[in-house]
Amino acid sequence: MMNPIDRRKFVQNAVGTAAFAGASIAPWVKAQSKSGKKYRTALIGSGWWGMNILTVAIEDGHCDVVALCDVDADALEISADEVDGITGKIPKTYRDYREMLEKEDIEIAIISTPDHWHALQAIACIEAGAHVFVEKPTGHTIQESRAMVNAARAGDRVVQVGMHRRIGPHHVSGIKFLKEGKAGEIGMVRAFAHSGGGPEKPTPNDPVPEHIDWDLYCGPAPMRPFNKRIHPGGFRNFLDFANGTLGDWGVHWLDQILWWSDEKHPKRVYSTGGRPIKGEAVLNEKEQTTDAPDHQVATYEFENFTAVWEHRRFGGNEAEKSKVGCYFYGTRGTFHMGWRDGWTFYPSNGGEVIHEDPQFDNEKDGHNVPPLWRDFIESIEEKRLPVADAEIGHLATNMSLLGMISLKVGRSIEWDGETETIANDPEASALLRRDYRAPWDYPQIG
Repeated sequence: MMNPIDRRKFVQNAVGTAAFAGASIAPWVKAQSKSGKKYRTALIGSGWWGMNILTVAIEDGHCDVVALCDVDADALEISADEVDGITGKIPKTYRDYREMLEKEDIEIAIISTPDHWHALQAIACIEAGAHVFVEKPTGHTIQESRAMVNAARAGDRVVQVGMHRRIGPHHVSGIKFLKEGKAGEIGMVRAFAHSGGGPEKPTPNDPVPEHIDWDLYCGPAPMRPFNKRIHPGGFRNFLDFANGTLGDWGVHWLDQILWWSDEKHPKRVYSTGGRPIKGEAVLNEKEQTTDAPDHQVATYEFENFTAVWEHRRFGGNEAEKSKVGCYFYGTRGTFHMGWRDGWTFYPSNGGEVIHEDPQFDNEKDGHNVPPLWRDFIESIEEKRLPVADAEIGHLATNMSLLGMISLKVGRSIEWDGETETIANDPEASALLRRDYRAPWDYPQIG
């Protein structure tokens, strides 16, 4: 743990970096401002990504940061000092978001906590009257994600999901290229996210650090022993808290498929995968490993095309020179929607390759959070749905969670997207929700 002097130096350095980054994006953002209103804003989950979003919000000029909330007291102190360094104002700090909502009049809530908290916290903020900017996925299970959408509609609140690829310039132009039929008729799409890796050895469990409220971290999820592989930052590969690579990267890239096709859901899903490289998952009082699959393939059957998701946490993808993205296979050629490599169309007749470079408002992290935040603010002021509305986030999240359900039951599932039910499969249907650990209550859909 850092002493106060070291922590202060760390924060000063972080603030300097944030200020530099902000200076590069602020001219674009502030040029779009339409009102002088400042919204009372709170951040729940003040880790590095939550602070990245909050820094963009501060630079936008429409936010008065009144509160920060985190179960990690050290992270909370660092983030409060950082906000003070940027704004000259120290926000109030809370360990429990429920106490924060009781004591603060929040108009905007940013939620950047582990996945298993997204829906529950978003619903609480909506019911408290706040508009919400929530990280994807919109839920750990499909029915809690649907409950978030219903709460947003019932409360007439704007909910923007952190799916910045919905607004990134090369994604917008690439989808336009596809929708105009320039790649021909698309019969198949392959989405993927690959990384290197190897066998995993168990990591010893540790006593819960004094500065972390581990019971509140776990919340509605099962109470696991504390382990440094989980916090900070490793939760995505523990299925109690998230849904592995498919629940993380998959939401972004499967959404590109829904966006291009204007489809809302597949009719059939089959997924397979496992941990042949990472090894069997371990969880006991002394040690544990991650338990998400180290590779997974999911096939989504739509009416007029087939989509496939694949990921590996070993082997990389050097042969194709692209670690993430989507290949759209059409009658005129193959279109690759990438991330840092923009998009590229390879004509089937050997014609000239067409390429568009990516554009980012923050080149450092390769994301387009500033325009997504600007759209969020404008949606609030114009009383319209945002570009990555809760329903859009929900449908993309469903794609990933359906793949996980199929993987768990070991067979294909028939999905009725209109009623959001699985036909003739009680075991799979039971996985549309999960039991919450007491005293937490699973949100009601109606």
